[in-house]
Amino acid sequence: MLNSRITMGDVIEIIGLLAASLTTASFIPQVLKLHKEKSTKAISLTMYSVFFVGIILWLVYGVYRNSMPIIFANSVTAFLVGYIIYLKLKHT
Repeated sequence: MLNSRITMGDVIEIIGLLAASLTTASFIPQVLKLHKEKSTKAISLTMYSVFFVGIILWLVYGVYRNSMPIIFANSVTAFLVGYIIYLKLKHT
């Protein structure tokens, strides 16, 4: 018979996945706005570039630690931030 008890580790993993989902989803409105308006004047290329490098490092760390919340959040965030950088370069 399978043990169906939820452990504290399970709860922490769920909290991590929820936090990862919310912080990653927070970039979606910005991406949609930039994509629609085609104006990136208010976006700092330096800030997003440094942030992108940090996200990649978090992704490497998540892979090393085998942490699904970190891997998930930083993979999606890297894509979204990479797209913001692409739009900034394209519309500058």
